[in-house]
Amino acid sequence: MLKKKYRLKKYSAVMATYRVNNVISDKNVFIYLGKEKIDYSLPVKFAFIVSKKISKSAVKRNKIKRRMRESIRLLLKNSSIKNINKYISVVIVAKKHLLDSDFDSVYSSLSTLLSEKA
Repeated sequence: MLKKKYRLKKYSAVMATYRVNNVISDKNVFIYLGKEKIDYSLPVKFAFIVSKKISKSAVKRNKIKRRMRESIRLLLKNSSIKNINKYISVVIVAKKHLLDSDFDSVYSSLSTLLSEKA
């Protein structure tokens, strides 16, 4: 489970991240990057969004969110996404293709996007 200090909770914070309009994507996810930090001692915060357009079943949407959260937790633990730490917030939005993919493809997709392009 992703620690509380890494969670973006407020709707207004998610909308502020959208307004920055700094987006990277691939076939599985959109990643919206927020403003750059001034104080680097604060942790980056993540939000995970899976729309009802992906699946009407809440069980399937929650499964996708759990996979994304665990991928981010492992990436933070391994320190393989060092350059993501310069942002205040990150919103990860799932695409329809993520419904059929397994954990390894979710992990590799997030790691490549966050390590190379962020």
